[in-house]
Amino acid sequence: MVYSSRKLFSFLEDFLVDCYKLSIRGEVPLHGETFVSGGKNTSLAVVPAVLLCDEPCTIENLPDIEDIHVLYRILTHLGAKVDYNNKERRMVIDPTTVDKTAVPFAYSQQMRASYYLMGALFGRYGEAQVGYPGGCDIGSRPIDQHIKGFRLLGGEILDESGMLHIKGTLSGSIVNFDMITVGGTINVMLAAARAKGNTVLMHAAKEPHVVDVASFLNSMGANIKGAGTDTIRIKGVPHLHGTSYTVIPDQIEAGTLMIAAAATRGDVLIHGCIPTHMEALTAKLLEMGVFVNSQDDRIRVRLNKGHRSIRLTTQEYPGFPTDLQQPMSALLTRAGGTSEVIENIFDNRFKHLDEMRRMGAQVIISGKTAYIEGVPELRGAPVTATDLRGGAALVIAGLMAKGVTEVYNPDFIDRGYERLEDKLSRLGADIRRERVE
Repeated sequence: MVYSSRKLFSFLEDFLVDCYKLSIRGEVPLHGETFVSGGKNTSLAVVPAVLLCDEPCTIENLPDIEDIHVLYRILTHLGAKVDYNNKERRMVIDPTTVDKTAVPFAYSQQMRASYYLMGALFGRYGEAQVGYPGGCDIGSRPIDQHIKGFRLLGGEILDESGMLHIKGTLSGSIVNFDMITVGGTINVMLAAARAKGNTVLMHAAKEPHVVDVASFLNSMGANIKGAGTDTIRIKGVPHLHGTSYTVIPDQIEAGTLMIAAAATRGDVLIHGCIPTHMEALTAKLLEMGVFVNSQDDRIRVRLNKGHRSIRLTTQEYPGFPTDLQQPMSALLTRAGGTSEVIENIFDNRFKHLDEMRRMGAQVIISGKTAYIEGVPELRGAPVTATDLRGGAALVIAGLMAKGVTEVYNPDFIDRGYERLEDKLSRLGADIRRERVE
């Protein structure tokens, strides 16, 4: 199906009017094979990055998720010609017709990654107006490092009633981030790609999608070296040419499926992933007694018996990813002993555990640490998703629980997972989406 503006708006209207829940009958082991969708975090940066280009670009392997639909709306609003085929997972973008540099506040609020439009528009046109980003409520996520980088590149930043107005003449600079910031690293890299002169990003993030965005920019003719290390060097270029690019598989979706397989004591072969991106999770699953075998672009996960408790600390890549902390904590509710989960990245990422208490989970939260005592069983209950990864965690808890679990607000899950319930159902899960009457 090819999306037109009219069709997409109609879809969104229906989505907003109807309220749904995921109904899960647990204690069914997952078995079989599945495939990983394209990377959400890469896609949400690569699509805005096309605005830097002087010619049309084709992006392949995009996940069919709500945030991509929002980006489609934003790009068409800016004047770009966009041909989006969600079934083929392809978007063809012609940025040469863009005639606006302002993204309405309402659009910015629909997704966190709207901030990448700042770097792309500023890099291409020397000006951008974008509202403060929305997205999930998982604690304080300031964009001060983004702003610091834009200023060092020559940007003047004005806060106009919730809209950030950036303008100036881009010139290369040394940007030493005060903290590791994935979004800030990518955003400043976007702007610097077309800045005059050389830019050095120090204390840069190393995540796989940082590397993939740099690879995409280089495929358009950018000159970026060092992505994947803590120092990225960018030689600005005056023009970028069109390209066709395939985004990497989704690291977090792969991890969520791995955890779900272990949680249900199943046996699942996951295709289309990059095992090296999963090493931090794999190490923890092995520590718990889960069988994990990686080969080429696939990973097999199997668990026949109970699993052990662990100590888990979220860190920047290559450490354990914060986006997998919530699904992993669901698995830990049934582990033997007491697990300790330390969340170092975000300060409000334990809300899902309050919901799991309704299901019988034994949890004590103290500051940035959650102590999870494994219990013999979870019980199905009505629970509410309040963010993307927390919603996925509640689904995993439901797969483990005795009886029926109803997960409300699945629209949070839809923001980052491509029809998660369908993938789980094909693996044998008793899960379905139902309209709330």
